[in-house]
Amino acid sequence: MVKICCIGAGYVGGPTMAVIALKCPSIEVSVVDISVSRITAWNSDQLPIYEPGLDDVVKRCRGKNLFFSAEVEKHVSEADIIFVSVNTPTKTRGLGAGKAADLTYWESAARMIADVSKNDKIVVEKSTVPVKTAEAIEKILTHNSKGINYQILSNPEFLAEGTAIQDLFHPDRVLIGGRDTPEGQKAIQALKEVYAHWVPEDRIICTNLWSAELSKLAANAFLAQRISSVNAMSALCEATGADVTQVANAVGKDARIGPKFLNASVGFGGSCFQKDIFNLIYICECNGLPEVANYWKQVIKVNDYQKSRFVNRIVSSMFNTVSGKKIAILGFAFKKDTGDTRETPAIDVCKGLLGDNAHLSIYDPQVTQEQIQKDLSMEKFDLDHPTHLQPMSPYGTKQVNVVWDAYEATKGAHGLCILTEWDEFKTLDFKMIYDNMQKPAFVFDGRNIVDAEKLREIGFIVYSIGKPLDAWLNDMPAVA
Repeated sequence: MVKICCIGAGYVGGPTMAVIALKCPSIEVSVVDISVSRITAWNSDQLPIYEPGLDDVVKRCRGKNLFFSAEVEKHVSEADIIFVSVNTPTKTRGLGAGKAADLTYWESAARMIADVSKNDKIVVEKSTVPVKTAEAIEKILTHNSKGINYQILSNPEFLAEGTAIQDLFHPDRVLIGGRDTPEGQKAIQALKEVYAHWVPEDRIICTNLWSAELSKLAANAFLAQRISSVNAMSALCEATGADVTQVANAVGKDARIGPKFLNASVGFGGSCFQKDIFNLIYICECNGLPEVANYWKQVIKVNDYQKSRFVNRIVSSMFNTVSGKKIAILGFAFKKDTGDTRETPAIDVCKGLLGDNAHLSIYDPQVTQEQIQKDLSMEKFDLDHPTHLQPMSPYGTKQVNVVWDAYEATKGAHGLCILTEWDEFKTLDFKMIYDNMQKPAFVFDGRNIVDAEKLREIGFIVYSIGKPLDAWLNDMPAVA
């Protein structure tokens, strides 16, 4: 029986290995992590991450050919194929701080693999890593090989949180990069045979190592660029009276462009987009390509501008101050159908409002109070590290109250902000919400999911991103 081990039981490792176990009953799959609490959660009825369909997949395989364990070295030693899916946070100090990926966890994983291996291994990069990481890992393993042969493959993930299980069941493509040597091609074929259990062969793309590594960064950069492009248009739409939804619809009808990722919003978030673009910028700078680096920097700048513009719109609309005012925040995750808050625009929006001394009442159906308080009190990039290595949050933010009901969040509020496009927010009783809010009552829709005209009929003053401004807002421009 082929044995697969995945180092790292996070958003990528857990779901990916669960689906491999489901689709390949003849393969034994182990997911290992040094965090005992995380492994305990994977072995419980309350999984450590929320992802539609994940519970069912795990329950069908766990204990049969899918195992979650904190015995890292044992399972690594026994495995034929090792996936490495550890954190690659952005460096916070030293060379490349704020841009380069920190490969500390990757390097320690490689050294541990070299220490405990007794037979030849295929080592697969699953984390998003900078171009040429495979070469560095290869050197570590080769110099500590003790006669064991290692083949390094790059197999980047292209999952979208909220649809990860469906993405794994029906991937657009599976990308496998390896060395153009007989041994390298044999390793590629071994991994290809795993995916071929359920993925059509024409969707399995084989490339060299560097192309595979760069393809992941490029894909995320292109997606983020589309979001920043439509968000840049949203600012122009507000200034001119155009409607960004209509503009995006017209643009998306062009078959060369297509309709996806053209929804204007308060900004993009998630674990990869910003981190990968910073990584790309750093690689460009290191390779003497400052013009290319500056191009990608603009994608981040527009995203930051969109978040600060949203905060400024809130403050300027509410008589130029939110000090002491209760603001309801509906949604904290970076998008619907996930509990993930990494790089969520809600963090910067909430911090911006707290900076003006607002009192926030936050509701999200999947994000815990502990997570929200941690996100709002910790420094940027700290949350990219494994939980047990994150600095302790010194205190909760006193101006923040986390509640478990949208109506409770909005009761007595001066304004409400929709920051995540949860479906339940579309069907709220806004008349009841209006009756229980301070007047004038404001709605700031950061996801364009509510019917602004219906809300205006109720009595709300409504701001929707990229939509024509009502008279109240027209007189109060959002200054960035």
